[in-house]
Amino acid sequence: MDVAQQLFARKGVENTTMNDIAEASQHGRRTLYTYFNSKYDIYKAVLESELNVLYSRLEEVIKRDIPADEKLILLAFTRLSAVKEVVTRNGTLRADFFRDIWQVENVRKEFDKKEIRFLEDIIQDGCNKGIFGLQNVKQTAVILHYAFKGLEVPTIRGTLKLDYNKKEDSDVISDILFKGMYSKGEKAGR
Repeated sequence: MDVAQQLFARKGVENTTMNDIAEASQHGRRTLYTYFNSKYDIYKAVLESELNVLYSRLEEVIKRDIPADEKLILLAFTRLSAVKEVVTRNGTLRADFFRDIWQVENVRKEFDKKEIRFLEDIIQDGCNKGIFGLQNVKQTAVILHYAFKGLEVPTIRGTLKLDYNKKEDSDVISDILFKGMYSKGEKAGR
């Protein structure tokens, strides 16, 4: 898989053959076909491996002993940073990511479910401790998941540059998540 990942990153999935992978890994094609039906199965395994790296980074955030609101902001920044690193590290896979987003999305289904559970846990913890006052934790987690996911492409492309260590970036995310966009008295008047 490491060799395949390097080939995919350098040449792209479409331009990489099973023979290329077999030669570079010093295994026969027959050996590859014992474990994988096609290069797309190998590509899927590479994507799953990268998602596991991302999952581990998010898991580190979840385990931190910090208040739920801080944890939620840290999770958002960690997630965007890790997604960008994964896509950037894999060179040509970046182009494949944008060209074949549906294949990536298919592999991401399990990751997405895990992330939604992480978000639910953080939000529920915040509700239990009086930090958040929400009626529907699950629905909020799903909406946040897709909101964060929507920030991926501009982050990967570099058109959105958010830095957790920059107070103004952290404040913007915090304000949107926790204060909304109403002026102080506006919401009360509705």
